[in-house]
Amino acid sequence: MLSRYGWMFAAVLLYSNVASAQERALTLQEAIKLGLDNSKTLKLSQSRIDQAVSEYNQAKDRALPTGSVSFMYSRAQIPANHLNFGENGIFLPKSANANLGIANVSETLFAGGKLRYAKESTDLLVKVARLDVDNDKDQITFAIINEYYNLYKVLQSQKVVQQNLSSVDQQIHQAQRFFDQGLVTKNDVLRFQLQRSNIELNGIDLESNRKVINYNLNILLGLPESTTITLAGLPAAATTVAPLQNYLDTAIAARPDIKQLGLRTEVAESNIKSVRADRSVRLAATAGAYYVDIAANPFPTTGNYITPLTFGATLSWNFSTLWTNKNKEAEAHIQRDQTVINKNIAIDNVKNEVNTSYQNYLAAVNKINLLQTSINQATENNRLQESRYENNTGTATDRVDARTLLYQAQINLEIAKADAGLAYYNLIKSTGTLNK
Repeated sequence: MLSRYGWMFAAVLLYSNVASAQERALTLQEAIKLGLDNSKTLKLSQSRIDQAVSEYNQAKDRALPTGSVSFMYSRAQIPANHLNFGENGIFLPKSANANLGIANVSETLFAGGKLRYAKESTDLLVKVARLDVDNDKDQITFAIINEYYNLYKVLQSQKVVQQNLSSVDQQIHQAQRFFDQGLVTKNDVLRFQLQRSNIELNGIDLESNRKVINYNLNILLGLPESTTITLAGLPAAATTVAPLQNYLDTAIAARPDIKQLGLRTEVAESNIKSVRADRSVRLAATAGAYYVDIAANPFPTTGNYITPLTFGATLSWNFSTLWTNKNKEAEAHIQRDQTVINKNIAIDNVKNEVNTSYQNYLAAVNKINLLQTSINQATENNRLQESRYENNTGTATDRVDARTLLYQAQINLEIAKADAGLAYYNLIKSTGTLNK
């Protein structure tokens, strides 16, 4: 008999086990929001945006004036301080001090637009980085949707298993009663028991799959690994489908990867202009201030210092770029052409992807209609075989086969419904509007 403390310990242990295996019901939209909020991939993508913004700000900084300030003190010892030029000799002091301060500011007034092109290019790369985030969001969202629907398929199949186990148990009970009355053989009872065993084996496989999918979904959503996820229902499936061309047009306009290649084409154009700018003349303005003091004391005293101020403009032209830059410019043109070709290839791939997704969705919807018809047929066949068996005009084999066909048709229908929903989301993803 357990002591009072033993009961307390058992209660705490039971509570901790229950707490460690929490259950959480989620709608699809709640799962998507949770996954996006906790995604490590999106956090990494955001850091790439921050890096691109930093590079853009650095490009803007390069257009600002540059300046520098320096100060130098020196002392000269002059042991031999006499220069003899006959009657007129030069006598220098034994030592001398010098303080030299310089302040300089320079501003590039014209450089062929090179700084402007640098800002344009980095601004475009910021937009490319933001589109990376949009693309990552779509990928993560679809991964969550895929696992959510996979879990739905398993849970629905488990419901069908439970329903069929209950039905088979009734058949076993009835067959056993018929056997006791001498109406059927022992083999008939064994057939129903074998059918039950097969359904139980399927249930074991389904439970193993459920645990794997549940774990994967917990990782995607950032939930504790021990959380048991239950589904709060699926969104209503789309009842109408637009013409294929509508989805193709939407994909070309909205897909982040197509937009990125368009922006990269603009970056390539900007790079061409930047290379051309190297051939232009450059104009810069400078201003300088000097402080020259011959005293050891660095602070100015009357008669010991001078402060020259300088202003100037520099016009320069590196004309050798007329023949040294032509290959750089040719390379920039090649890179631009490659980007355009890649965009055209990507558009073709997107069209193929959208068309495949569209046809798969239509096929999934048609499959549901056909399976619904097969359910009706299997249900009627099962009813007839059940009636025949109860009236001792049908065999146990026919009864078991009819039940198996209905059982399989029920599972196939639930899976087909989930596949149709997933196919629809895949179609929306292919158009680039999954998170719009």
